[in-house]
Amino acid sequence: MIILGIDPGYAIVGIGVLEYKGNKFRPIEYSAITTHASMITSLRLKKIKEEIDEYLHKYKPDAVAIEELFFNSNAKTAIAVAQARGVLIAETASMDIPIFEYTPLQIKQAVTGYGRAEKGQIQQMVRMLLNLNAIPKPDDAADALAVAICHAHSSRINDELGTNRL
Repeated sequence: MIILGIDPGYAIVGIGVLEYKGNKFRPIEYSAITTHASMITSLRLKKIKEEIDEYLHKYKPDAVAIEELFFNSNAKTAIAVAQARGVLIAETASMDIPIFEYTPLQIKQAVTGYGRAEKGQIQQMVRMLLNLNAIPKPDDAADALAVAICHAHSSRINDELGTNRL
């Protein structure tokens, strides 16, 4: 199974592509889609759409896993990220690829076994689980790989129960 994990953002969208076969992971690619603050909103969203489209066509994932949004208080940032997340979901849906969403708590639990794990712990576990020499950079790419790992660990449950599917 090829899983494309997404850590949604506006300035940086984390991307992580994994193969999950026989309970083993093989990292295929991890990177980020970036937009510059000087760009107008419509062009930032267009860039995100075009680049996610390239990943979807290149890897033809069996599933896309995306992190649910979580915000403390900055409404302006929340709206921008929600718009970008909508673009990511719509572009994936347009290719009829199943989309699954996971909360930060679910991702931490799946990767570290502890729902309140710190960012550094998650990154170290991603490195170890994928047998990488270093923690993936940027941090958003490591987060996207964590989302993909979460889906791999949850995929049989999701198939049986139909949960977490958008």
